[in-house]
Amino acid sequence: MATTPVIYFNEARFELLKLSRNRSYLFSMIGFPVIFYLLFGVTNKNYVFHGHTIARYLLAGYSCFGAMGSSLFGIGAGLAFERGHGWLEMKRASPMPAAAYLLAKLSVSITFAVGIALLLMTLGTALAGVHITTFEGLRLLAVIALGVVPFASLGLIIGLVMPSNAAPGVINLIYLPLSFCGGLWMPIETLPHWLQVIAHGLPSFWFARLALRTLGYSDSSAILAWALLAGYTVLFLSAAAFIFRRQEARA
Repeated sequence: MATTPVIYFNEARFELLKLSRNRSYLFSMIGFPVIFYLLFGVTNKNYVFHGHTIARYLLAGYSCFGAMGSSLFGIGAGLAFERGHGWLEMKRASPMPAAAYLLAKLSVSITFAVGIALLLMTLGTALAGVHITTFEGLRLLAVIALGVVPFASLGLIIGLVMPSNAAPGVINLIYLPLSFCGGLWMPIETLPHWLQVIAHGLPSFWFARLALRTLGYSDSSAILAWALLAGYTVLFLSAAAFIFRRQEARA
């Protein structure tokens, strides 16, 4: 019988293999941030914002955009599909620890999020002349890896309540407005004032602030940003636990 560490590792490995073969997931997760960055960052590489090129500034935003997508689609859409097709019931009936299932999805989401950030760094450096130091790059990757968690928690709620065929559409209705209103697609200063006020209540805004801080663009409090993201995580996980208990009671 496999030991617990082997079970966790194998579950994560199979999850990574499954998503790597899912073309629609790869396009949604990797295609969006790459295409948007090429359109808005690379093509405007000579535009200067806050003393640096817009390509460098948007590197942080689109890295966050990719991280959000990897968690919302990987966990939200993936869980909804497996729940709707009975795969989740089979997993729960197996002797596998329940945490292995969720941690595998989270670890794969983090893997893809970091991979997207590295890809965007490469594109920015090669096509737009973006200069980023090793220390800045490592700090940005750390923020991206940790910042996935609240959005993974939100994806858990979506996966528990949405039918498999509706989940991708609902995710886009959440994912895209959160990204735009949070200042991930363009500098938040360019948005209307009323939208800037609303942005302060969104987890995507604080995620972007932390990423921008690693590149020297934001003077927002890192402690406040992390505290708010932690609060969102607790809120989303509590809601997911409540939904799960109600579904169990009805079963």
